[in-house]
Amino acid sequence: MKITLEMINEQLREGKMSLNFEEKFLSKESFCTAMDYATKSCVKQKPDDMQYSEEWITRKDGSKLRIVIYKPLEFKDNVPGVMWIHGGAFATGIPELIEPYARMMIKESNCVVVSPDYRLSLEAPYPAAFDDCFDALLWMKENIRELGIREDQIMLGGDSAGASLAVAVSLKARDTGEVNIAFQMPLFPALDDRMESESMKDNNSPVVDSSTIKYMWQVYLGELFEKEVPAYAAPARADDFRGLPPTLSYVGGVDPLRDDMVQYSDNLRKAGVPVYFEVFDGGYHGFETFCPDADISKRAISFFLNIFKYAVENYFAKQ
Repeated sequence: MKITLEMINEQLREGKMSLNFEEKFLSKESFCTAMDYATKSCVKQKPDDMQYSEEWITRKDGSKLRIVIYKPLEFKDNVPGVMWIHGGAFATGIPELIEPYARMMIKESNCVVVSPDYRLSLEAPYPAAFDDCFDALLWMKENIRELGIREDQIMLGGDSAGASLAVAVSLKARDTGEVNIAFQMPLFPALDDRMESESMKDNNSPVVDSSTIKYMWQVYLGELFEKEVPAYAAPARADDFRGLPPTLSYVGGVDPLRDDMVQYSDNLRKAGVPVYFEVFDGGYHGFETFCPDADISKRAISFFLNIFKYAVENYFAKQ
């Protein structure tokens, strides 16, 4: 899907994001440079409007996994717990990048938000990040009293690659029965390593294009790339969507990942799963982050928060 400037929302075209269609991430070096810049430009000082803390849990190999926790300043027990997984193409990022999402959700529902500092694909390909995120979810369930969250309202979400990990973790949680997820929120996820959808083919949109996505999958999957990839690595490969949690998502209309989420939402609906999903025409990947003041970005965030609030009031997992 070749993208022209006319296909992009007018306010996003005028935003601060540079729309250089000729810039491609064709090497590991340029990919890492761009991702590192995005990470450093987003991370701020520790917030003064939320509680911030860290926990360290032990992996099976004895190494440590850091988990970041955000709570309201005036915290009350027995609230929803959200595990939110940061994006960054599986290759970069830290959990502090989720701070804007944590702030919005805490303001909306007085919840607790946790985020794992999962291993990045440039150092450790699949299943390292997936295993870290699932272990963090198990830790979250095992520490509900210490965290002050409801056992029947553990929610799971993420953005971009973090959304893909959230969907994969939801699949394993359903398959093993170890954690009952009340609701999931995968925003503009990367779900299909085969890259065969119409929105993915030759997509040259800003921020993330087809070349970026291909390189992302190559690094994340490692030796599995273009082979038999498990659904926990690329969730679009799952063949059974029954029993998954009610789902909230949105994606931009020119995002190469658009059709991944359209297909996933269709599969969920066919399996009887409630879905709240919108395509925002003219939006590129992560548009609401890069141009938060644009009307389209405000509509996307409003949609996200309205459904999140509804889910908090109406969705509880059976124990």
